[in-house]
Amino acid sequence: MFDVAVIEDPAAAEVSLDPVRARLLAELAEPGSATSLAARVGLPRQKVNYHLKALERHGLIELVEERRKGNCTERVLRATAASYVISPAAFAPVQPDPARAPDQLSARWLLALAGRLVRDVGSLITGAARARKRVATFALDGEVRFASAADRAAFAEELAGAVATLVGKYHDETAERGRSHRVVVAVHPSVAPDAAGTETKEP
Repeated sequence: MFDVAVIEDPAAAEVSLDPVRARLLAELAEPGSATSLAARVGLPRQKVNYHLKALERHGLIELVEERRKGNCTERVLRATAASYVISPAAFAPVQPDPARAPDQLSARWLLALAGRLVRDVGSLITGAARARKRVATFALDGEVRFASAADRAAFAEELAGAVATLVGKYHDETAERGRSHRVVVAVHPSVAPDAAGTETKEP
C-alpha cells in the first residue's frame, strides 16, 4: 500500500468522490471483506459488494487473498493507498494553467501552480511506478512568523533573490545529458487545523 496515490483517470475520480465509496476506501486501510465492511458501515452486503467492484475496477482497491467459507469464497480487499489526491489531469478541459495569468502576489495563481505541481508529480510517480524507479524530488516545508507585512514582503524579496542566484549558478542550458527541473517556492499564511476548509479572502 502506498502512503499517497494520485488519481488521474476521470472515471476513477468520479468513483472515489462518492461518499459511500470514499468511506469504504478509508475502512480498507486495513484489509476487509464485503461482509466485515457491511457491518462497519451499516449497509447490506450486496450493496457494499457493488461499490467494492466499482472501486476495484478503477484500481483503487486490490485483492489481498481469497478465503474458502463453506461453499463460498470470501474476497479480502485492501485500498491501494492510505490516501488519495485527484490530479487536475482528471479534469483536463478545465485544469488550471499558471501561464494564463502569472501574478506572484495572487493566491489564485499560487493555487494554479499547486495544481500543476500535483499533476506533474502525479504523472512522474505513475511513470516511475511502471518503470520500477524512484522519482528524484526534493521538498521543504516550514513555518515562519512575521512581525509585520513589511517583514513578509522583505522576506519574499530576499527569498526570490536567493533562488534566482542559485538557478543562475546551476542552470546549464548546454548540458547534453542534463534534465530540466521545475522549482516552485511558495509563501502563504498558515491555516489552523480546525479552520481548514473555511473560506478566506484573498489579500
